[in-house]
Amino acid sequence: MADREGSSRKDWFMFHFSSVKVLGEQSLVAAPMGQGVLRKDKAEDWESINNGLPGGTHVNRLYADQDQLTACTNQGLFHLHNDVWEASGLVIGCYQYKQVGRMGIAATQYGLWSGLGGNWSQTAYPNSIVYDVLYLPQFIVLALDRGIAVYDRLTGAWMEYSLGSAVISLAAYNGIVLGVTERGELLQGNKRGGFDKINFAGMFIFSIVTKGSNVFVCSDRGLYRLSTIHNQITLLSVKLGCPVTDMDSDGSSLYLATLFEGVQMIGQ
Repeated sequence: MADREGSSRKDWFMFHFSSVKVLGEQSLVAAPMGQGVLRKDKAEDWESINNGLPGGTHVNRLYADQDQLTACTNQGLFHLHNDVWEASGLVIGCYQYKQVGRMGIAATQYGLWSGLGGNWSQTAYPNSIVYDVLYLPQFIVLALDRGIAVYDRLTGAWMEYSLGSAVISLAAYNGIVLGVTERGELLQGNKRGGFDKINFAGMFIFSIVTKGSNVFVCSDRGLYRLSTIHNQITLLSVKLGCPVTDMDSDGSSLYLATLFEGVQMIGQ
């Protein structure tokens, strides 16, 4: 049973939200920083769904696959079953999770891990923090505490790009790998064997999110959609006026996790 006590009395606008996801056809889930996970069914109020999460759990990212929900937390990886969080067997700090067929892959404080049937093994970069992972047909791309690493499936080798800062978010756009640094800078693959930093005057970028064929940029100024003009990346404003940390879409509406205005919904 979900923990509903006090959920209707709290002003969730007071909390910074780090992640938001559409879950199935009816629900929206979000992670207010330091407050576990919330769920909202259409016109209903937000309710806490924290049963099974250890005390002091901070949710870094949520991952939704249809009606299956996974929480990447500072205490490990958890899957939600019947409104109770169950430990996955991976009990180290986790920053991202992807389901690839029957296999799960997790970006953690001790490298990249892969799991099958609850059995986890360390896959790559055990001495590095991995903040995000991009799983592409030919490549696996990791966001590291010191740059970006790329695994080429054809050669079976890793290539590492030291960038002088941690990379915390990844996306692919028009065949080019993009990243976000801990300093809020946008990285772009330059087709010359490296990455260039793109600065948008005074803007701090929190994350980049892929939805369908679109890539969205979440920043301290609001939400933008990535575009190109004359082969150069540009940003088209979607929602301005409040810092946006994450977003998701159900095909007709966009849902934004913000720092100061809760979870916002806008038409797509």
